[in-house]
Amino acid sequence: MNIKAVVLIVTTLLLAACGTVPQRKAATPGPATGGGYLPGDGPGTDIPVTLDAIPDAVPKVEPLHRYANRPYIALGKTYTPMTVVGNFRERGAASWYGKKFNGERTSSGEVYDMYAMTAAHPTLPLPSYARVTNLANHKSVIVRINDRGPFMKDRIIDLSYTAAYKLDLIGDGSAEVEVDSIDPNVTVNSISASTLQSQPLDSAPVNLAPVADPAAASAVVAAPAAASDVVAAPVAAAGSAAAMPVAAPATASTAPAAIASLTSSGTAIYLQLGAFKTQDAAEAYLAKMRSKLGDNGKQLKLSTKDGLVRVHIGPYASQSEARSSADSMEAKLGFKPMVNLP
Repeated sequence: MNIKAVVLIVTTLLLAACGTVPQRKAATPGPATGGGYLPGDGPGTDIPVTLDAIPDAVPKVEPLHRYANRPYIALGKTYTPMTVVGNFRERGAASWYGKKFNGERTSSGEVYDMYAMTAAHPTLPLPSYARVTNLANHKSVIVRINDRGPFMKDRIIDLSYTAAYKLDLIGDGSAEVEVDSIDPNVTVNSISASTLQSQPLDSAPVNLAPVADPAAASAVVAAPAAASDVVAAPVAAAGSAAAMPVAAPATASTAPAAIASLTSSGTAIYLQLGAFKTQDAAEAYLAKMRSKLGDNGKQLKLSTKDGLVRVHIGPYASQSEARSSADSMEAKLGFKPMVNLP
């Protein structure tokens, strides 16, 4: 064997080693232990007392891992990860993993931190972001997907300890959830419950700059005339109603009266339809919402908060009334407004 052949073989072996991605070992489920569903797992002994203060993951554009998104086999089943973010929704049981894996390498090569806002999913891109909503209590968090799993047929996502704590599913070990993939260029507050199971959403591509202001990460708006004015744009849910014509923007003379504190009484509850960086964009969107919603007995107003002009509708006497109204608006708007508490 000549020198060139030896060099070629060694180079090939080195490249193969570099392409190997650590996979979290697919464990066989056992009896629940300390709230976890795997033997020996459970909460740690040094749980931070500030779990409630740990912020959600903030979606941002990240390059996909070079190797962690290739097809792989776990427990005899082949999985083919997705390579597109923001067009996936599914419902199923969520679980969580804790001290047994804390400090170990994830499938993306990162070190697992059970107190960070992360999660493992069999096929969502690594890394990517998703909103997870507990369907029993409607609590919702945003997590960064940086690991693979779970691989049991009745589980769709493995949450970090903190994410599970915030969704109030630590004690039971699992809960029925809805998982919505997030496009970091289009930050959405919530996508409504659907009968879709592990199916992509039918949504048109949106080309907007990422949200730079974390305070605006929960806003849901429709695209105004200028993309630079928008904080975020909604992903239209499958089967949503077609957009109606946009009414003429409100004149500047009407703006001062429109800009007001909507919850100054401390009791009123409103739905937030959108949030914008400029007043002009907010006024144009407010006019569009008037056109779409018509006269529904509620008032559409603008409010300034955290440097953003927000489009609100209300007031509502209770959270349940506001949520019911949000449900009824979904077919007209293509997204579900979020409740804005006083």
